[in-house]
Amino acid sequence: MDELKIFVTAFQVIKCKAAVAWEPNKPVVIEEIEVAPPQANEVRIKIVATAVCHSDLYHLFEGMNKDGFPTVLGHEAAGIVESVGPGVTEFQPGDKVIPIFLSQCQECHLCKNPKTNQIHQETMSAVESRFTCKGKRVLQFMGTSTFSEYTVVHQMAVAKIDPAAPLDKVCLVGCGISTGYGAAVNTAKVEPGSTCAVFGLGAVGLAAVMGCKAAGAKRIIAVDINPEKAEKAKVFGATDFVNPKDHDKPISEVLTEMTNGGVDYSVECVGNVQVMRSALESSAQGWGVSVIVGWTTLHDIAIQPIHLISGRTWKGSLFGGFKSKDGVPKMVKAYLDKKLKLDEFITHNMTLDQANDAIELMKNCKCIRAVMSVSPQ
Repeated sequence: MDELKIFVTAFQVIKCKAAVAWEPNKPVVIEEIEVAPPQANEVRIKIVATAVCHSDLYHLFEGMNKDGFPTVLGHEAAGIVESVGPGVTEFQPGDKVIPIFLSQCQECHLCKNPKTNQIHQETMSAVESRFTCKGKRVLQFMGTSTFSEYTVVHQMAVAKIDPAAPLDKVCLVGCGISTGYGAAVNTAKVEPGSTCAVFGLGAVGLAAVMGCKAAGAKRIIAVDINPEKAEKAKVFGATDFVNPKDHDKPISEVLTEMTNGGVDYSVECVGNVQVMRSALESSAQGWGVSVIVGWTTLHDIAIQPIHLISGRTWKGSLFGGFKSKDGVPKMVKAYLDKKLKLDEFITHNMTLDQANDAIELMKNCKCIRAVMSVSPQ
């Protein structure tokens, strides 16, 4: 980044382009917004690339929370630090970074506990928006709002990454890939030689397949109702593909028969309560572990208690169990060391002006990841 430009803009309001969601269930609008300078403990980031994640769609189309608008969506991105506010010592202008929706203060009792990646609620990064548009305050989605040329994020929600990292690839580490991969490796703790089933083959599910393979699973059954996902799943390590629509019995029965009693590990990456139950019932009685990754707040879930009493373990996973500021740089390094696939997830390269097209691709299951170029590096 040009050092003179950094100096000139450091303490100023920046006018830039952003995709503003003015209300739910409506197309986003490319607008000129104002981005205020970072305040104490905040970092202003020039977003280079951002991807569309289903969580963006959930807020826009399913969450139906009118109080969450107007907003700028986006939370899976990478960029370059433009300026920092008072009290920020970890970052400096020119650093390559990934903003993260899950903060890590590194000081509260939860951050210091190796058993969780959660953060104490009172310590969560500030949610006050630095965006305005047409005289109105525009909310920052998940504290990040990366469908914008510039954004301001609390330093607890930013991870510094290797300067050699290609931002249009590693942006995926900011949510989906870490979420799925970590669900298998960190939360399920898949063991070598085990049998796994992954439900839902979007980016998160395919990353879970990749995590199962990295952990040494000998059999990985990919489950999806879209037959076009079969070949893609094999790229990431799946050994079998099962389409529930091809069978006249519950998918849990199909998998139980295929594996002589159920899989050792199942990972649900859909966000559907019926699929969550099916994933649990597909795991082996006595020791099976099932992990819920898919997000929904629309429905409660019901199960037969015997499925747990008989020895199964049911777990949830947020951001793949990674402590964000620690885990993200490691995932980026794994990619640079060719131990992690990222390029293979990207099916569409677009621009911020095409935000609505990218959203429609995701909404209609026509892409794995659409990455939008936002600003030049």
